[in-house]
Amino acid sequence: MTFRALPGRVTGFLGPNGAGKSSTLRVLLGLDRPIAGAALVDGRPYRTLSDPLRTVGSMLDGSGAHPSRTARDHLAWVACSNGISTLRVKAVLEQVGLESASRTRVGKFSLGMGQRLGLAAALLGEPGALVLDEPVNGLDPEGIRWIRGLLRGHADAGGTVLLSSHLMSEVAEIADDLVVIADGRIVKTGTVADVTSGYATLEDAFFGLTGDTAGQSR
Repeated sequence: MTFRALPGRVTGFLGPNGAGKSSTLRVLLGLDRPIAGAALVDGRPYRTLSDPLRTVGSMLDGSGAHPSRTARDHLAWVACSNGISTLRVKAVLEQVGLESASRTRVGKFSLGMGQRLGLAAALLGEPGALVLDEPVNGLDPEGIRWIRGLLRGHADAGGTVLLSSHLMSEVAEIADDLVVIADGRIVKTGTVADVTSGYATLEDAFFGLTGDTAGQSR
């Protein structure tokens, strides 16, 4: 599997459950080691980055916060561990719409609020690249529209966005480029127009390319 997520572009990473999306993102972020090959951020392995949170912000499993901590305390800990000013904590809480819940313990958060907190942590270091796994999971329509604007704005400002999602309509709305995988292999890459050529929708293209007959019957 070989592909690039480019600056100034939103790259959608698609595949059926078990295709290898999350594993690929974990390898990219140094959480798992590949048997062969390399996954690089700005030409370097994630583990060798001197300021990782300033280079790439990520969200793979929600907020990752301890349920007994407040949102503000969780972000302050993340900021301090990466040498980032705690002044950024207030800024990102406002950016993701959690300023009124900053002193609320994370265990009381809804799924959507947890997603927003995870995004806040990803944005703390003002990174050039964002790597997100199912970022709209649990968000209401207003939240989905908000994150669409956030990611589009990040790319338009020259940043890189790599996101995995099962919501085909949202990916079609925001992505510039697509990487579609099945059984750990790439089955199609290109712009959204390239991938959907010959199909009525991205969803139709996805099922046609991956042979996900189980998905078609859901």
